[in-house]
Amino acid sequence: MTQTTTPVKDLTYNQAVTELESILRLMQTDECDIDRLASLTRRATQLIAECRSRLTATDEELKAILAGLEKL
Repeated sequence: MTQTTTPVKDLTYNQAVTELESILRLMQTDECDIDRLASLTRRATQLIAECRSRLTATDEELKAILAGLEKL
């Protein structure tokens, strides 16, 4: 398992997605320890929230850039 203790905000988008995929793969196996399930779910939720936030911010920034182009 490649789950890190790095704060989610310090990860790049790609690192966050990679870690999330790793957590999901682990959760789909018989090797997923029930004692870690809550912490894995918590970390996955944090990763999803951060990725969603970055995607939303990027979308808004791109819309602003494109709106600026329309004024040229």
